[in-house]
Amino acid sequence: MLEVSVIIPARNEAACLGDCLRSLVAQEGTSYEIIVADDHSCDATALIAASFPVQVVAADPLPPGWSGKCNAAWCGAKVAKGKWLLFTDADTKHAPNSIATGLREVSECNAGLLSYSPKQEVHSFAERALMPVIFAELAKTYRPKEVSDPASPAAAANGQYLLIRRDVYDAVGGHAAVAGAILEDVELARRVKQAGYRLQFRLADVVSARMYPNLPSMWEGWTKNLALLFPHPRRLALIRMGEFAILASGIYFFVDTWLIGNLIEVTSETIATIVFFVYFIKRIRRAHFDWLSNALAIFGLPLFAILLLNSDISHKRGSVRWKGREYGGAVVPQAEAGPG
Repeated sequence: MLEVSVIIPARNEAACLGDCLRSLVAQEGTSYEIIVADDHSCDATALIAASFPVQVVAADPLPPGWSGKCNAAWCGAKVAKGKWLLFTDADTKHAPNSIATGLREVSECNAGLLSYSPKQEVHSFAERALMPVIFAELAKTYRPKEVSDPASPAAAANGQYLLIRRDVYDAVGGHAAVAGAILEDVELARRVKQAGYRLQFRLADVVSARMYPNLPSMWEGWTKNLALLFPHPRRLALIRMGEFAILASGIYFFVDTWLIGNLIEVTSETIATIVFFVYFIKRIRRAHFDWLSNALAIFGLPLFAILLLNSDISHKRGSVRWKGREYGGAVVPQAEAGPG
């Protein structure tokens, strides 16, 4: 029996699938197979996959009530032969020891499911501004230590790297049991933990991902996810918009008082601005981005607030779109949500 079956649900991923597969076919230290589950792509996804030594599976027609990703993942799992299933996204790139590291860690901690939150690649201004804000919020809301604690009810996972033992996957019903979930990775993790199996969740640099290469895809992707990730999205949006207003006004008054030249006012404004900015940077650093992205994250605060409100409105209206499909939105409680 193979040790690992790597399953990649892919819909219109021609732009990034090649890099993902190049990183996966170079894995070291274990026996594995790679399965690309083509989710009715209308680009060159299937052709690119077929150019690598992988098994290409055409996803079944989308059943009513299923998300496309769950359907593709389920179709890939049905033909998988591995003792472990590694679900990973087409926008990921893996270090040569990515699979071996995951296997070693699940053995050491006796986990039924392990999920890594990958290193996030950011290039554009919008990515650098927004992504640290979102991932800092996720790090604050879903603490890996709590998720990995069997005594805590907290459950989270990231579908960009989700390694689950085959018998555990089957025991909780696999993706068929979470067929309609938009955050299927987190719902699967919640079911695994409730069934009494151990979760292991943490940041890791053996896998990286560039989730959204431009603002339109970022807008659509985070509209799909954001309101599901936090228990009170409108309240959080107001808090982060208020934080931006405080930081922006502090910087403005700091500059203004310097121009006026009032030493007492300059000193007080300098101290206040530094205190607020240090607090902000301390929180943002939890997301583990580079220094430039951390500095630009102040501009991501209003964008995050607007996106969060838009996500909440879209879900409540039942008009969430992703990769040419429309899903009826339903905000799930915090205990069922997490980064994905």
